[in-house]
Amino acid sequence: MKGSMAYQFESRVRYSEMDLERKLTLVALVDYFQDCSTFQSELCGRGIEYLQKMDKAWMILAWQIEILRRPELGEKIVTKTWPHGFKAFYGYRNFTMEDENGELLARADSTWAFMDLVTGHPSKAPQEVLASYQIEPALPMEECSRKIQVPKEQVKKDPICVCQYHLDTNQHVNNGQYIRMSEEYLPMGFEPSRLRVEYRKQAKLHDMIVPYVHEEQDKILINLCDEQEKPYAIIEYSR
Repeated sequence: MKGSMAYQFESRVRYSEMDLERKLTLVALVDYFQDCSTFQSELCGRGIEYLQKMDKAWMILAWQIEILRRPELGEKIVTKTWPHGFKAFYGYRNFTMEDENGELLARADSTWAFMDLVTGHPSKAPQEVLASYQIEPALPMEECSRKIQVPKEQVKKDPICVCQYHLDTNQHVNNGQYIRMSEEYLPMGFEPSRLRVEYRKQAKLHDMIVPYVHEEQDKILINLCDEQEKPYAIIEYSR
């Protein structure tokens, strides 16, 4: 992106971030994207502490991630992010990950909501918050609905109890942790080229998360629900 104001940071794939094949895990990829947006907000003075003083926070509603190649142990990588629009209480943000030669490894679109932590409802972001970010053109990606349709045929799995290590600074299950839970139900050798996630509601400490799994030849959907079968998060892997 020539002349872009996108924020970026460099890193290397660590041993702690790789899977059995010595490749970056999808959870780690999402963590890189989430960290990148957090770093940008901290840099422009609109980070976690600033928003907490206002009892506000940006919370993610959906991911659409396209994986071209997962980097391997020790590879140098560059992660970038930029907002491409704000509307009402919504924010829209793109991400990319490249190798040291500029080869695109993954790209993502995401939808966020500016939340009032006291009421638990969305709130229009103040102009001073929005003005801190430079809007850039959106990535050319296939348009997928933020809403993920859940098939009727699902297989119920053993419930998962939310522990402290699942939580983030908002005292809710971190968005990447839902993906970590869902990876348990991917068959060995299943290599997704696209990951979609829709977040419906927030799980808290000691909540029970009940997974429901639907498998097709080239698609696996994991529906992480509460004990009344209402989804916390829906994760769809496609290859």
